[in-house]
Amino acid sequence: MMQWNLEVFFKNTDDLDLFISNLKEQVSKFNASYNAKLQSLKSSEFLDAIKEYENIITSLNKIMTYAYLNFAKDTTKGSFLAKYEEICTKLEEEILFFMLEFNEIDDAKQDEFIEFCKDYSYILSLSKKQKAHQLSFKEERILLRTANTGANAFSRLFDESMARLKFHLDGKELSEEEILSKLSDSDRNVRKNAALSLSVTLEQNQHLLTYIYNMIKTDLKNDCELRGYELPESSRHQSNQIEKSSVDALIKASENSFDLVSKFYDKKRQILGLEKLYDYDRYAPINGDSEFSWDEAKDIVLKAFGEFSPEFANLAKRAFDENWCDVFPAPNKQSGAFSHSAVSQVHPFVLLNFTNKRRDVFTVAHELGHSIHQHLSYSVGTLNSDTPLTTAETASVFCEMLVFEYIKNKTPKNELAGLLAGKLEDIFATLYRQINFTTFERLVHAHDGEISSDELNQIWMQESKKMFGNSLILNDYYKIWWSYIPHFIHSPFYCYAYSYAQLLVLALFGLYKSGKCENFVQIYTKFLSLGGSKSPKEMVEMLGFDINQEEFWQIGIGEVKKLVDEFIQI
Repeated sequence: MMQWNLEVFFKNTDDLDLFISNLKEQVSKFNASYNAKLQSLKSSEFLDAIKEYENIITSLNKIMTYAYLNFAKDTTKGSFLAKYEEICTKLEEEILFFMLEFNEIDDAKQDEFIEFCKDYSYILSLSKKQKAHQLSFKEERILLRTANTGANAFSRLFDESMARLKFHLDGKELSEEEILSKLSDSDRNVRKNAALSLSVTLEQNQHLLTYIYNMIKTDLKNDCELRGYELPESSRHQSNQIEKSSVDALIKASENSFDLVSKFYDKKRQILGLEKLYDYDRYAPINGDSEFSWDEAKDIVLKAFGEFSPEFANLAKRAFDENWCDVFPAPNKQSGAFSHSAVSQVHPFVLLNFTNKRRDVFTVAHELGHSIHQHLSYSVGTLNSDTPLTTAETASVFCEMLVFEYIKNKTPKNELAGLLAGKLEDIFATLYRQINFTTFERLVHAHDGEISSDELNQIWMQESKKMFGNSLILNDYYKIWWSYIPHFIHSPFYCYAYSYAQLLVLALFGLYKSGKCENFVQIYTKFLSLGGSKSPKEMVEMLGFDINQEEFWQIGIGEVKKLVDEFIQI
């Protein structure tokens, strides 16, 4: 079928509304039983309470997942999403007291609950650490109630606006996903015209996109000031359970190896026989761009996953057979790709916009990596399965490497240069480009007051040129390409997590291929199954690495250098 069947959540809106009615009763009873009473509870009673709290959160997730996936498939359904966002917000208000009150009880009682509730100890400890940034119940209630008319509203406006944009190329109207796929066409004129078409349409909408970004920027500034965060990125580091110093080390190590990007593109220009390489040549295929049907992509992914782990292959097969995936571009469908963890009673949901490119095969592997991770982490429950971004991207990028290795082993020597080039471009996009994104965001959010389109354009070009050096010419129109990046809108300072994951995965994959860790598959599967129930540092230590050491990042960069050297030698 290759489309989601959302009836696995609710058969119809009557079924949904009955579910909500029952949930309202449950929430009301929970509030009456525990509000303003946590201090007097026995440890066993608190354990019952947090289990019930988790069940309510799971039910809310079920409703919101259903509403959001309907919107992702058809962005004209904004009013449907808004209706159930409002319902869930009001229900969240009634349970908002629970974690706030947990942080208000005395330390001895908190520690008693943390010690007794073994399955929730880490989550409760994290909550305790966040106490300094917690506001009063009334303030938190106001922020919760107004969230859907603040940053969330502008995120929705961004999604709806981008889904409606049309890009003109060769007499046809293309979606964002389709025009972006043309940037890797084997015909240079097609790539150039696609880049121009993308830029023209973005420029026509730049006022709107700049305004949306300013509202996201202002909303984050307000939140940080209210909660006492030092920097706009501080709350992201806290949720990622990582120190700013570690992120700084990651950025420094990455920027110090930008020369690898220049070496690669200098060689690629020679291979392509071009005097100069432009931005629209970045993804020019070497030896032509291989086309893959959906069935071929599925077969590759299943075999690649199967060589690593039968469990990975079985979960991927379920994803294909049970319609976890919505595969092809469609009118008003959200662009890009994602895997939504949904709820354990159902399964993860993968959105794709498959256009038969080789890069699409890796996207399938990437998103299925997320879905496998999400499915495995169901075992630790809803509260513990919320994985920090720093480790959430690890499974996805690792699965990309599995598919790359599989394809590489099947590729004739005379076609290896093209395959290696494609993989290195993906690594650069996941590692170095995300570092550019992060330094761009740092400068944007450090700007005092609203920022103009011209200032955004200038910062974007400044940071982008750092990565490419003199190996690639960025045309003037490239300055507005910041405006279609969704993470800047949906999740400020998300992007370094991709870089983190890319280097971590390269280190882990090198360990796996070396054979030095005989039970690697078992340890790695356990790593994913833990979800967010342990810190990233503890989890990575299971595989013998220390993320707080600068030397750690050099391991991954060393693997990138090996691939660049291999490409140059070929």
